[in-house]
Amino acid sequence: MTDIPTLRRILSQCHTVAVVGLSAEWHRPSHFAAKYMQEHGYRIVPVNPRYPRILGETSYPRLEDIPFPVDMVDVFRKTEDVLPVARSAVAIGAKCLWQQIGVINIEADALVRAAGLDSVMDRCVKIEHARLFGGLNWVGVDTRVISARRPV
Repeated sequence: MTDIPTLRRILSQCHTVAVVGLSAEWHRPSHFAAKYMQEHGYRIVPVNPRYPRILGETSYPRLEDIPFPVDMVDVFRKTEDVLPVARSAVAIGAKCLWQQIGVINIEADALVRAAGLDSVMDRCVKIEHARLFGGLNWVGVDTRVISARRPV
């Protein structure tokens, strides 16, 4: 389990995020999460061979095809598909492997940790960012107000 200070550090230091499995379809969770992060100052790097561009960014077929450094690899794939992604994250020198909600690959976690990367499993990067940096309210909109009381 990743503690709050570690999540804050990761989200404060990892500004270039390669999203493996990012969909160009606006209603997909990967698209919604990536768009939120992009709107909050993160550089989103789509990794999906099906699309040439997503969210205004060039989409790459593989992590190894990205021609610049990546801080975080955010995985929107099935648990059984994560280990090769973890190997690629290590190979490109990423700082963190983030497995989205419902994705828990223990072997990938151990591999990246052994290589010195941070590892997060079974958490949504958008939800954690909103929770830790004040972007949550009832409809998921950033109100920049932290309060238990709703305005009248």
